[in-house]
Amino acid sequence: MNYDTIETKDGALFQHGKENDRIYLMGWDGLEPERLLKMINRYIEENKYTKAFIKIPENHTPFFAENGFTEEARIPSYYDEKDCVFMSWFVDPQRAIIPDAIHKTIKKNRALAQKYGLKKEKVRAKLSGKYSLRKLTTKDSTALTALYRIVFKTYPFPIQTPEYVEKTMGENVQYFGIFSGETLVAASAVEIDHASNSVELTDFATTPNHRGNSFASILLQEMERSMKEQGIRTRYTIARALSAGMNITFAKAGYRYAGTLVNNTDIAGTIESMNVWYAEKP
Repeated sequence: MNYDTIETKDGALFQHGKENDRIYLMGWDGLEPERLLKMINRYIEENKYTKAFIKIPENHTPFFAENGFTEEARIPSYYDEKDCVFMSWFVDPQRAIIPDAIHKTIKKNRALAQKYGLKKEKVRAKLSGKYSLRKLTTKDSTALTALYRIVFKTYPFPIQTPEYVEKTMGENVQYFGIFSGETLVAASAVEIDHASNSVELTDFATTPNHRGNSFASILLQEMERSMKEQGIRTRYTIARALSAGMNITFAKAGYRYAGTLVNNTDIAGTIESMNVWYAEKP
């Protein structure tokens, strides 16, 4: 499998690769948008990517809109008082098209999730006494990667290798896991961006024979508690639009729908659309 590359150039942090067939601007110092656009164009020309996907402060959106980018999602007050805007340029217009059947499912899943989100009474999921939950360490890396190999057919990064997981643990990623005895049966991760004091909640996975126990909700509750304790201000997720369960999990936890990233991520063998959900600050 060809994994995505992450690299920093001239104040910009990029993720790109042929599996996703796109370039993703993950972070940027906000300087010289013209130079940034030239770099994005160079990546596209050299690799023939069909989509460019950028995450930028709202004050830069007019420039990129004038250069072919359209807004797909927005998280309020992400950069202090400025919104975070996800914009995309569909280099190949075909990439912007969602088949009718898939589009209907995406709309149905979002409507169902938002219906749950409107309920005023929030019921906290509880962990059965036969399971335990804790933050994972490097000693758990082999078990964690074995779990991810079961759940994810494809993934942009080598999360199925202990070396990669251990490397991320030493940087900006924290993992949480649920155990049945000594066996890891569910896990999730948080990717912290200290520069913007934000966190992406991601990589939820449960082994097939332990599903139906609300583990995603339980892990989310623990991650929320831990992030608040660490003083992280903005919390969001990028969830598979075709996964009703994950969208419902975040809506039930009070997250708000921010937009859909069309045909954005190769997550389970095909490139899928993703929904962005964010937690309103207290």
